[in-house]
Amino acid sequence: MKQQLSRIVEGDILTEEEAYVTMNQIMKGEVSTGQLMSMLSVMRHRGESVEEMTGFVRAMRANMTELELEQNDIVDTCGTGGDSSSTFNISTAVSIILAALDVKVAKHGNRKVSSKSGSADVLEALGIPIDTTPEQGAKAISEKGMTFLFAPNYHQAMKHAVPARQELGFRTVFNLLGPMANPANAKRQLIGIYDTAYAEKMAETLNKLGSKHVLLATGRDGLDEITMTGVTDLVELKDGEVHRFTITPEELGLSRGKLEDIQITDSQQSADLIKQVIIGEANESAMTIVTMNAAAGLYVAGKASDLTDGVKRVQDAIKSGSVQTYFASIQGEEENRQYA
Repeated sequence: MKQQLSRIVEGDILTEEEAYVTMNQIMKGEVSTGQLMSMLSVMRHRGESVEEMTGFVRAMRANMTELELEQNDIVDTCGTGGDSSSTFNISTAVSIILAALDVKVAKHGNRKVSSKSGSADVLEALGIPIDTTPEQGAKAISEKGMTFLFAPNYHQAMKHAVPARQELGFRTVFNLLGPMANPANAKRQLIGIYDTAYAEKMAETLNKLGSKHVLLATGRDGLDEITMTGVTDLVELKDGEVHRFTITPEELGLSRGKLEDIQITDSQQSADLIKQVIIGEANESAMTIVTMNAAAGLYVAGKASDLTDGVKRVQDAIKSGSVQTYFASIQGEEENRQYA
C-alpha cells in the first residue's frame, strides 16, 4: 500500500488490476485510516480514472454479500446522494411506482447521513419492511416485485473505510462507487449524481462492468435527480454507447416547479409527501419530479419507448389507482389496516 500511495501522490494512475488489489486490501482492513485518507484526498484532487473506478467496484462487489436472482432485468434507483437539498425521498417514491408498473426493483440504500431522511428511514415511516437478508430480498422480489437492499447488511466490509470517510468529511470516490455496487448486480439503473462532471466516467465504468441501460441525472439547480425547476443534464449508457443530452419539464409536457415545495425536515414529512404522490394529491412540484424520474426508470427498464411515453404511463398508473393498490399490498399488516 505504501508503494501504491507513493505512486498516487506522484500523479500515477493505477491500472484496473492495481485498483482492484488496493480496494481489496481496504475491504479486508489491511489499510490504515491514515493511508486511506491520503489516497482518497489525492484522488479527489486529481480525479479518478475509469480504470481505477472499475477496479474499485470489482473489488467492492467481490467483498459484498450478493443477492442472487434469476431475473436479469433488475432496476435500481440509488443515487450518489450529497446534494444537501433536504428534498423528500424521490428515488424511493420512484421505486414504489416502478414496482407497481411491473418493473423488478432492487433499491439499494441506507439511513440518513447528510440528508434529512435516508431511504431506510422513510421506508420504516411508510411501514414497508426492510429486507435484511438475501433470502428475504429474493423472496420480496419474487412475490412483491421489489426489495430494499440495506447497504450495511450487504457491504459489511465497508466498515473498514468508515473512519477515514468520517474524518475527511468531504465527498470521495466512495460516493460514486456506492451506486455501482448494487448487491443484486442491477444492469439497469437511474442514478442521481451530485455533479454531472463525473457522469461520463461512471457511465464508461458501468459499461466495462456489463451494464445494459443507465441514466445518470444532475439537475442544474443542484439536485441529484431529474429536476422540475429547469434543466437536467443526463448522460445515457445504452447498448455500449454513451451520450449526453438535457431535458426540461416542458419537453415532457409538464410544468416547472419550486424547490421549496419538495423540501422536508424529517422522515415522517417525506413519508407523508410520498403517500400524497401515490394517490395523486401531492403539490404539483412533487408530482412532476416523481413523474419525470419514474418515467426515466421505466425507460431504462425497457417498459417505455422514451421519457415522454414513460410520463404518460406513470400518470395513467397513478390516476387509475393501481399504484395506490400496490403500495397498500407491500406495507406491514398494522400500516395496511391504518391505510385501509
